[in-house]
Amino acid sequence: MKHSSQFTVDRSPVRLSVVLATRNEEENIARCLESIKEIADEIIIFDEYSTDKTREIAEKFGAKVFLEQHHDIFHITKQKALQQAQGKWILQLDADEVVTKELAKEMMAIVSFDGGQNGLLGGDDKKHKLFNKHQRLIEQRDGVIGKQTGETVGYFIPRRNMFLGKPLIHAGVYPDGVIRLVKKGKAMFPSKSVHEQIELEGEVSWLSGDLLHFDSPTLKRYLARLNRYTDLKAQELKSSKTPKNIFSFLQYTVHRPLFTFLMLYFRHKGFLDGVNGFLWSFFSALHYPIAYFKYVTNKNDII
Repeated sequence: MKHSSQFTVDRSPVRLSVVLATRNEEENIARCLESIKEIADEIIIFDEYSTDKTREIAEKFGAKVFLEQHHDIFHITKQKALQQAQGKWILQLDADEVVTKELAKEMMAIVSFDGGQNGLLGGDDKKHKLFNKHQRLIEQRDGVIGKQTGETVGYFIPRRNMFLGKPLIHAGVYPDGVIRLVKKGKAMFPSKSVHEQIELEGEVSWLSGDLLHFDSPTLKRYLARLNRYTDLKAQELKSSKTPKNIFSFLQYTVHRPLFTFLMLYFRHKGFLDGVNGFLWSFFSALHYPIAYFKYVTNKNDII
């Protein structure tokens, strides 16, 4: 891997901070912290008063743990963790994520040389095209990411989602790009939506190493997450005063779920992931009617 001679190696005491927001993550936190213990100069955790051993496990890894009240929008807690970090570069993780060795190597190149060359530090042309396409889709949905300042201050990281014990390769899931490596003072969470991207005061690029995401090891855990996300979506429908009429009913119970399933399972080839691909496509489609029924019935739990 080559780097331009213009970069100066950063030897400051805290080059990379790893930050997490947690709540009852004793099943995941050790695996996550084990993957970054060799590259993190500090570990910052804001914990929403876990009732299990999350804090105890985190402290064994040398993490600085701060207590924070629970917020329905978890990004509020993530933002506080981000602000507490002292490193020049910050890696924001979820407890159910694992940094691969390839990704760790790439990130240390960024941190050591205070930035990377334009574009990816690794990867091949096929990945470049896939990641660029994914970013265009994100920007069509959320708007342009970052600002043209001539300085790269954040990096998308591709996530490989592990669903019911197997990685999902199709169904529109990969690369599931998330901006996680950011420069201190140049990034923030708006904290308005559960699915929002972090905002940057500068330009964004991509890394090619995967971040493993163990969000749904069992169907029970997946359904619990689905229940929580549809609660938040129902609140968004309420805030936007979505009409409660036959047109909205058909849109959220027929049109959107059917369109979503067909897109994920056929256009994005979810069928190539077997039963897991079918279940992912099916339950992804169900988000819309579940959230809508919660909204019109004013109930938070119907599954």
